[in-house]
Amino acid sequence: RFIAKPCAINLGIQDSGPHRAQPNAILEKVFTSITKSPDGKRLEGLSKQLDWDVRKIQRWFRHRRNQDKPTTLTKFCESMWRFTFYLSIFFYGIRFLWTAPWFWDTRQCWYNYPFQPLTSKLYYYYILELAFYWSLMFSQFTDIKRKDFLIMFVHHLATIGLITFSYMNNMVRVGTLVLCLHDASDFLLEAAKLANYAKYQRLCDAFFMLFGVVFIVTRLGIYPFWILNTTLFESWELIGPYPSWWLFNGLLVTLQVLHVIWSYLIVRTASKALVRGKVSKDDRSDVESSSEEEDVTSNSTKGISSTSSNGSNRLNGHVAGGQWTGE
Repeated sequence: RFIAKPCAINLGIQDSGPHRAQPNAILEKVFTSITKSPDGKRLEGLSKQLDWDVRKIQRWFRHRRNQDKPTTLTKFCESMWRFTFYLSIFFYGIRFLWTAPWFWDTRQCWYNYPFQPLTSKLYYYYILELAFYWSLMFSQFTDIKRKDFLIMFVHHLATIGLITFSYMNNMVRVGTLVLCLHDASDFLLEAAKLANYAKYQRLCDAFFMLFGVVFIVTRLGIYPFWILNTTLFESWELIGPYPSWWLFNGLLVTLQVLHVIWSYLIVRTASKALVRGKVSKDDRSDVESSSEEEDVTSNSTKGISSTSSNGSNRLNGHVAGGQWTGE
């Protein structure tokens, strides 16, 4: 309210949403009571009932779906808040872990376990991270529902479970490594979104490419060969198969599966960007972006051409879209 909004206004971001659909009682009733994305048969029926062209009805439903989406100003403020948190907590973690012996030697995570002191810095690091992920868990149900809602729901559950589990079992040393590793790329994604909302496309593309590189290196490289190696093998060697070993590592492996899925989405978006010369709208965008020119052209064609997108999005998390407007 006091920082992000003035910054957005200074960058020329207006508090205006997508084009609003013209009032129509019949279509509004269908939209609210039956379906937000009518199929071809229903479109034909509505076309005869209203004496409207099918493409015009499709455009009305698209505008009606989009008008409930948050404005660019709202999304800018949300991304600026997340950017601030991710950047701050990442540097806090790096500064704290730089002097920690287990940051340089992961076997230190298991020496003298479980009799390892919980310092105040480590405690606050854990509490801040846990509070933030709980906030994401709750806000996910009030935000616009995205296509990867289920993936993000599983991710938040696994993350909260891991943070809580590792804290209760005093596995905080390896826990701090996992947290810091995940924060390394998140602020870059939010920076790319901010650049996109401000219409700095080249800066947006640069941040996204950097995010993609850091994400893949940390999640597909460092995470399995550094984190999973110490939790699966070094812990087994040094302290043996403790009772909750399977649960702990099961949650960590679940995160790795999600990393692979997200990496695929990132690579696909980056590939499109290389072909088109800029980060284009990806499949998870929450605003449908068929242009008015396309609508006018399509009105001259006969037949039914349905729009299949339901306009939902979210990536942790992670890939933003729609020239990044997806988030």
